[in-house]
Amino acid sequence: NRTTCSALLPLHTVNVQGSGNGESYQEQLSRLEGDKESLVLQVSVLTDQVEVQGEKIRDLENSLGEYQHKLNSTEDRLQQELLNRSSLESQKLGLMEEVPGLKLKAIATLNCENATITCIFPVLRMKRPGVLSDDIEPIQFKRGGFRATAGPRLIRAPDSGRSSRAHTSFSKWTTEQVCGWLEDIGLGQYVSLARQWVDSGQTLLSATPRDLEKEICIKHPLHRKKLQLALRAFSNKTMEKSSELDHIWVTHWLDDIGLPQYKDQFYESKVDGRMLQYLTVNDLLFLKVTSQLHHLSIKCAIHVLHVNKFNPNCLRRRPGDENKTSPSEVVQWSNHRVMEWLRSVDLAEYAPNLRGSGVHGGLIILEPRFHSETLAMLLNIPPQKTLLRRHLTTNFNTLVGPQAQQEKQEFANASGHTPLTTTAKVRPKKLGFTHFRQLRKLRMDESADYICPMDTWNPPAMSGTPKRRYGSFRGILARDSDRLEQVGNAI
Repeated sequence: NRTTCSALLPLHTVNVQGSGNGESYQEQLSRLEGDKESLVLQVSVLTDQVEVQGEKIRDLENSLGEYQHKLNSTEDRLQQELLNRSSLESQKLGLMEEVPGLKLKAIATLNCENATITCIFPVLRMKRPGVLSDDIEPIQFKRGGFRATAGPRLIRAPDSGRSSRAHTSFSKWTTEQVCGWLEDIGLGQYVSLARQWVDSGQTLLSATPRDLEKEICIKHPLHRKKLQLALRAFSNKTMEKSSELDHIWVTHWLDDIGLPQYKDQFYESKVDGRMLQYLTVNDLLFLKVTSQLHHLSIKCAIHVLHVNKFNPNCLRRRPGDENKTSPSEVVQWSNHRVMEWLRSVDLAEYAPNLRGSGVHGGLIILEPRFHSETLAMLLNIPPQKTLLRRHLTTNFNTLVGPQAQQEKQEFANASGHTPLTTTAKVRPKKLGFTHFRQLRKLRMDESADYICPMDTWNPPAMSGTPKRRYGSFRGILARDSDRLEQVGNAI
C-alpha cells in the first residue's frame, strides 16, 4: 500500500499543475482578446482621424491653388500696368519734346497775324486839297508803342522796349526797360518797387546786395543771387550759353535727371541755367536738397551740361539699340532712359523704384562710388536674391564699359574710401567767428563751394594730346569730396 500511494502521488500532482496551467492560459487568452478589441478600436479611430486630416489637406491644396491663380493674375495685371505706365511716360516725353515746336509755331502764327493787321490797316498819308503828298513818310504800326490816348497807360505792353534794349547799353536803360527785363527773367514781383527806385540800368549795376534788399525788398537769397549774376554778365559784357535756359527749363531738367520732387523749390527760387553753373552746396541745402546722393546727381548733371555747352536737348530720353551703347552715350541718358534700360535687361518690375532717385547716365558713369550695389539698393532688390543681383552686376559692368569699371574699382580699393550710401545726408557746417570774417571778405566769384567747380569743365590745354570729353571730371573727386565735407558734414 505504501508503494502504491507513493506511485499515485506524482500523477495527482501533475493533474493539479495541469489544471492550474490551463486556467492561466485561459486568462491570457481572454486578456489578449481584450487587447485585440482595443487595438481594433484604436485603429478605427486613427483611420477616421487620417481621413479627416486628408480632407483638410485637400481643402488647403484647393485654397493654395486658388491663391496661386489669383497671384498669377495679379502679377499679370501688374506687368500690364507697368507696360502701360511705360508707354504713357514715353508719350509724355514725346509731348514735352513737341512743346518747343508748338511754341515756335505759335510765335510764327502771331507774326503772321501782326503782318495781316498791318496789311488790313493801310499806311495813312497826309492829304492837301487836290494834291497827294508823296514826300511825307508813312506812319508805321509799332506793337507796344505809345498810342494817342487821353487815358493813362496802366500796364506795360508785353514787348515794349525789348528791341531797343538789345541795341542799348544796360547802364542806359530806362526805368520801364529795366522793369520789363525783370519780368522777363522771372522777378516780376519786384517791379512795383523797382519802378519807384530805379532811375536807369546804372542804378542796379552800382547797387550792393544790401541796397537790393532794402530798396526793392529782395530778401530771397537765390533771387538776389540770380539778379547779381545777371548784372555781372552785363558788366563783363559776356553772354553765357547757360543764360538762354530759363527757370521753367530747369524744372523740366529736374524731371530728366530723376529729381522731380525738388521742382517746386527750384521754381519758387527762379533757378535758371546761369545759376546752375554757380550753384553751391549751401544753395542746395537752402533748396531742401539734403541727400548726399542727390548732391552728387545734380553735380554730375551740371557737368554734362558744361561739356555739352548747355545744349538744352543734350540728354537722351528715347530708347535706342541696347546692343550698340557706349559710355559716351550712356553719360547723356536721362532717368527715364535708365529705366528703359532696366526693362531691356529683364528688370522691369524694379524700374519704377528709380523715380525720384536722381539716377541718370551722368551719375552712373562719372561718379566712381556709384556701383551696381548702389543701384541694387536703390532698386530695393533684397540681398538674399543673389542671382538677381549678380545679373544686375553683369549688365551694369557691360553698360559702363571696362575703363569706367576699372576706375570705380581703383577708387574703391583706395585708402580712406567711404562707400556711397542711399541714406547719407549733408548738413551745413557750423562756422565760427573767424570763418564769418573770412566769408565777409569773399566776393561772389571767389566762392569755393560750387557743386560743380569751374576747373572740372574747363577745356584742356592745346597740347596736341586728345582727351576724353569727360576726362577732366575724374581726378578731382577725392579733392572735391574733401571740399564737400568742409561745407557740409555727411551723416
